[in-house]
Amino acid sequence: MTIEEKIDYRFKKKDLLKVALTHSSHSGNSTNNERLEFLGDAVLELIISEYLFLAHKLSEGKMTKIRSNIVCAESLSKAAYELQLGDYIFLGKGEIVTGGRQRKSNLANAFEALIGAVFLDSNFETTRKVVLKVLESNIQLALSGALVKDYKTELQEYIQKNNDNVIEYVLDRSEGPEHNKTFYIKLIFNGDCVSHGIGKSKKEGEQDAAKNYLLKTRKLN
Repeated sequence: MTIEEKIDYRFKKKDLLKVALTHSSHSGNSTNNERLEFLGDAVLELIISEYLFLAHKLSEGKMTKIRSNIVCAESLSKAAYELQLGDYIFLGKGEIVTGGRQRKSNLANAFEALIGAVFLDSNFETTRKVVLKVLESNIQLALSGALVKDYKTELQEYIQKNNDNVIEYVLDRSEGPEHNKTFYIKLIFNGDCVSHGIGKSKKEGEQDAAKNYLLKTRKLN
C-alpha cells in the first residue's frame, strides 16, 4: 500500500510528496523537507485549534494543553509510525544505519512535511479531512488525557520516597534552524547524569529524559 492510499489522498504534484519525504541527510537532492515541516506545523496547529473550538466547549487553557499534546513530536511520531512513514523516507546511508527510520524526530518532521505538502497540493478543507482522519485516535486519546503521559511528575513522585533525592534537567545542546530546533536534555540525579532526552522543545526533551530514566528503573505501560 502506498502512502497516498494510507492517507486517502492522491497528489496532483508528485514532486511535493517526494520533497516531503526527503530528509536533509539524503544526498543527490538539492531540496529537503525542512521548509514543508515549517508549513505543516502551522497548518496542523490551525486545524486542531479549529476542531477543538468548534467540536468541544473547552476553556482556552484546556484547548491549549490538548492541542499541545496532539501536535507534539511524541504524538506525531506515533501517527507516523502507524502509517509506517519511516519506510518511505529518503535518508542518507549514515542516518539509515543509525536507526533513522524509527527516530521519533525524523518521523514527526516527515509527518509535518507531509501535511504541508497536502495543503500546498490541495486546500484547507481537504487537508483538514486528511489530518482529522490520520490523527483521529490521537485526538480521542488527548481528549481523555491518555495520549501523552506526564513523565516528569511521575518521576518526581517516584524519587520522593527519599527526601534527599535531587533531580535537575540541564540543556546539553540544541541543533537545527531557529524554527525547527531539536533540544538535547540531560537528567541529573543526585549530581550524576542518569539519562538523556530529545525533543522539539525543552519541555519535550525533559519529558523524554524522565521517561528514559523511568524505563531503566522500572517497567512502564
